[in-house]
Amino acid sequence: MSETRSRQVVIAGAGIAGLTAAIAFAERGYPVKMFEQAKRLEAAGAGIQLSPNATRILRQLGVFDTLLANAVKPEAVVLKDAASLRQLARVPLGGAGEERWGAPYLVAHRADLQDALMARVAQMPDIQLTTGAQVSSVASGSVGITMTDGVGRKIIDTEGSLLVGADGVWSAVRRFGVTSAQSRFSGELAWRTTISADSAAGNAFAAIGAANCVTTFLHPGFHMVAYPVSKGDAFNLVAFTKGERIAEGWSGHADPSILASAMRGTAAGLARLVELAGPWLTWPLHTVERKQPWTIPPGIALIGDAAHAMTPFAAQGAAMAIEDAATLATLIADFPGGLTQSLTIWENLRRPRIEKVLKRGALNRLAWHARGPVALARNLFLATRPGENLAVDLDWLYGWRQQQIIRR
Repeated sequence: MSETRSRQVVIAGAGIAGLTAAIAFAERGYPVKMFEQAKRLEAAGAGIQLSPNATRILRQLGVFDTLLANAVKPEAVVLKDAASLRQLARVPLGGAGEERWGAPYLVAHRADLQDALMARVAQMPDIQLTTGAQVSSVASGSVGITMTDGVGRKIIDTEGSLLVGADGVWSAVRRFGVTSAQSRFSGELAWRTTISADSAAGNAFAAIGAANCVTTFLHPGFHMVAYPVSKGDAFNLVAFTKGERIAEGWSGHADPSILASAMRGTAAGLARLVELAGPWLTWPLHTVERKQPWTIPPGIALIGDAAHAMTPFAAQGAAMAIEDAATLATLIADFPGGLTQSLTIWENLRRPRIEKVLKRGALNRLAWHARGPVALARNLFLATRPGENLAVDLDWLYGWRQQQIIRR
């Protein structure tokens, strides 16, 4: 095998996970070929939260400064009761959080993060990006790519020692594994919209929320998260409810009465905000079987949503994808002689952390949708726990750094 082929990395998917992986590998001297199914890159979703464990990596990869130009550093995460609008808890971020965790907490439009990643990719000649292309076959050291143009399709082959599946929850690469490639609908819907800060909806939010914070409104039937994006010129709103499966895709339309019904008993100001903020796009939340393998001999690795798509209740989907990409590149580069062993070590290192994040997300959802005595107990706990202590509870998550692996 030639030196170029032995170091060639092939990445399927040019979203957050794929772009981060491309940069991380190229930083370490690996030539990268990226293939994106879409004919042009478009950011799915709207706002995105990037905790310090993610922004620390983006800084190391030369992405942070470009992103910061359009992002916002929120001062805190604020939890409010959706019925009374009473503040239940406040977790300090801003300067205090940056000092504590060594990197800032950012909120941004997803497109701004993708643009910042693409700007870094454009600076790196070792990364080649092809759109309108999907991985269609894998053999030893060879990856078949189906190219789609305006006339028809053609198959090309590209060589590489490692194929990284960063192609999301509906991953095409995942089908080359030993388990089912199907994702599962979680039973949850995400209702998303973005409002201008100087609009009627923006004024309605300013009356009940905090313009410089991540505000979460808690209610038994739903919860809603709101935060500034685009330098503070807009607010991203996302509400979560139970619902029926609506589409095998990122966004669609569902009956607005689902959201209205879930919000019964909320404060008039919050109801007015939701009414003024429409129309809402609806995302069906899908997850991936947790026990499926993420690495497949002789050289396939799944990262981000392709490996472990999760519900967003810990606000860590993007952060985990960024961590996956950076740690994978580090392990492969530090121990280039044994690809299969390196992939196994990487998966064994990542699984416990992903499981802990999944459990935190499940706990958050339980707490945020609590009712009756459970809600009373939650409120009492939060009332007696200072914000600094709530920040301590997040040290394991936000203060995370890559481990140094030493082989003997």
